[in-house]
Amino acid sequence: MKRKICVVTGSRAEYGRLSVLMKEIRKTPGFQLQLIAAGEHLSPEFGLTYREIEDDGFAIDCKVETLLSSDTPAGITKSIGLSVIGFADAFSLLQPELLILTGDRYEILAAAQAALIFKIPVAHIAGGDTTEGAFDEAIRHSITKMSHLHFVTNSEAYQRVKQLGENPCHIYNVGNMGIDCIINTPRMSREELEASLPFSFRKRNLLIAFHPVTMDSEPSSVQFEALLQALNDLGSEVGLLFTEPNADPEGHEIIRLMNQFAAVHPNAAVFPSLGSRCYFSLIEQMDAVVGNSSSGIYEVPFFKKPTVNIGDRQKGRIFSSSIISCSAESTEITKAIHKAFLMDCSHAVNPYGEGNTSAKILSILQTIPDYGVLLKKHFYEN
Repeated sequence: MKRKICVVTGSRAEYGRLSVLMKEIRKTPGFQLQLIAAGEHLSPEFGLTYREIEDDGFAIDCKVETLLSSDTPAGITKSIGLSVIGFADAFSLLQPELLILTGDRYEILAAAQAALIFKIPVAHIAGGDTTEGAFDEAIRHSITKMSHLHFVTNSEAYQRVKQLGENPCHIYNVGNMGIDCIINTPRMSREELEASLPFSFRKRNLLIAFHPVTMDSEPSSVQFEALLQALNDLGSEVGLLFTEPNADPEGHEIIRLMNQFAAVHPNAAVFPSLGSRCYFSLIEQMDAVVGNSSSGIYEVPFFKKPTVNIGDRQKGRIFSSSIISCSAESTEITKAIHKAFLMDCSHAVNPYGEGNTSAKILSILQTIPDYGVLLKKHFYEN
């Protein structure tokens, strides 16, 4: 009988990182892939990206509605509660033997909470990182404590998960799955991109991915307005392509400001979702990626392209030499962008590995004959 391995995905970026592993599980004898789509995937506002999952040939076993229209703290908190209810229904139906979760989104926290009560062992990917500027860090560590297998992306994360009292026998440094997705995704040419997107490349071009900074006392919109001022100062000869933020508090206001800016800047365009192929193809064509997204830390260095990392949202992660950090002030952002235009990143090393992460995870999963024995954990004294 095949063992039921259930993967949960709640956002476009997360799905991109999981897709290669999902394909490996699906084709492995003895494993049955189950798939739950939640969160942003089911929202028209975020592009109904569950359709991209289905277009890639995956069957979605359950859809868990987790998003409310509000992005206030009260709205997000209610979304977590709604998510727990939805995952309870999904787990009752699917009865998975192992749950695979990645990252630190609030719907992933809800899945871990439900799995704890259902006594479903959890394999958590990308635990142990620190991100001091967002409440994602507390969520990530909470999921670690509710998980039983830990697939971390770097050696420092390995040590942090161990510090949290997890058994080193169940912690594996496997690198970043996003690199697998990059390697396995065919790229589009500049001409193909221009034909498929309402965007015309300029002499220089930037990809902007900015998300709410959920732990700062200053509103995220203030930081984003500083970024917009810096982008305005670059002039119309620089192409600006924005991707919309995640479903976090203040996300709607950032989206509003993006579209307001693009409406009066012919060199700018905004997209709710690009899909992995288009997104990676754009990075290849850009002069730099600007913002505060984890993708700028995890994936962009693989392309030997510079990242301008703004503020503290990603503070605590390991940075490649291709990453320029700056404060969320317009003059500092402008300086960092001009520095990025002159950078040679050809020798940059990505600290999150060079791929083959999915194969490593699959190999480890195959060595464990009974996931149920993982449920009773002992606090590991360091």
